[in-house]
Amino acid sequence: METIDSGPFTLTAHPQNSSPSIREIDVVVEQVESGCLMLTFRLTGDVSALNIPESRSPGRVDNLWQHTCFEVFVMQGEGPEYREFNLSPSGEWALYDFRGYRNGGVLEHEFTPGIVVHRTKDRLELTAEISRDLLPPGRPLRLGLSAVIEDVDAILSYWALRHPAGKPDFHHTDAFTLQLD
Repeated sequence: METIDSGPFTLTAHPQNSSPSIREIDVVVEQVESGCLMLTFRLTGDVSALNIPESRSPGRVDNLWQHTCFEVFVMQGEGPEYREFNLSPSGEWALYDFRGYRNGGVLEHEFTPGIVVHRTKDRLELTAEISRDLLPPGRPLRLGLSAVIEDVDAILSYWALRHPAGKPDFHHTDAFTLQLD
C-alpha cells in the first residue's frame, strides 16, 4: 500500500499543564492512497506514572477527554465546520461534528478506527485509521493533533501541535496547524 508520509510531528505541553513524566509525544500522519488517514501517536516517558485506561470492547463513549485520550481535529480549508475524533488507549472512541467553534455534537456513524495499542514501561503507542468518508470533502485539510494525558494522581496535562493563548483549547482554529493537500 502506497502512502504519503507526514511527520513525525511533536506535540508540546500547554505551559500551565505539563507533566514531568512525559519526555515527548509525537504523531505520524500517513495519507493512504484510498484517502484514509493513518495516525500513530507515540508517547515516551515514565508510562507507569500515567493513568492509561484498560483495554475495553471497542465502541463509542463520550467524555474520553477527561482521561488519557488522543485527539484529531479535521477542518476543510478555512472551515468553519470541523470534526473531532477522540481515540482512547482503551479501544473506545468518539466522533463529533461541529458547524463552527464548539457548535455541534455527536456524529452518529459506524466509525471503527481499529485502534491498536502497544505499551512498554517507557512508551505508549496508539495507531488508528480514519476512513475517507468521515473526512470533510475537498482539500486542503487542516488538522489539529492533540492529547490529554492523565497521571496516576488524576492530574491532566494538555498537548498539541500549537496552543492558542490562554487556557488549553484544542477547538480554537489556531490549533489546526497541519495542512494536507
